[in-house]
Amino acid sequence: MKRLFDILASTLALILLSPVIAITVYFIHKKLGSPVLFRQVRPGLNGKPFKMIKFRSMKDEVDKNGCSLPDSERLTSFGMKLRSTSLDELPGLWNVVKGDMSLVGPRPLLMQYLPLYNQEQNRRHNVRPGITGWAQINGRNAISWQDKFKLDVWYIDNQSLWLDIKILFLTVKKVFVKEGISANDHVTIEPFKGNHHG
Repeated sequence: MKRLFDILASTLALILLSPVIAITVYFIHKKLGSPVLFRQVRPGLNGKPFKMIKFRSMKDEVDKNGCSLPDSERLTSFGMKLRSTSLDELPGLWNVVKGDMSLVGPRPLLMQYLPLYNQEQNRRHNVRPGITGWAQINGRNAISWQDKFKLDVWYIDNQSLWLDIKILFLTVKKVFVKEGISANDHVTIEPFKGNHHG
């Protein structure tokens, strides 16, 4: 049922939002250049890697050693707008159609975090990762990693189609209210360092 809902809802969203997607592509190309899409390998269902796609919201600037500059220096005001409106997530609908992701589920994090999870936190990979999730509507990046993982596991234990629909509605509301996009002292969110650090 969930998979069928994902396919129908994300296909419909891609069709309805195609003008918005086209305009976003145009502006990203104009302001940030190519490529328009940001691709990154993330852990999916059961931790299996997949290529997540988003719209690019950062410049590709590097320091003299060829290393990427910090997020705060690469994120432009245009990129901030993309993130605050969640327009950067729209290509993820294609990940949903393909079956890599679900509309609702724990957010797919970085591959390097996999060895850092404890057994309970690792349960977040028992379902497909989502474009939005229970943690996203309960604080997004402004809550601690531990709280976020607790919310992810709560969702897994309580998931239902009605809960998914409720989360999708609350996500849309949150996008318009623009809450919790970044942690207090970080442009996005502080990296997860495991369970022994604060």
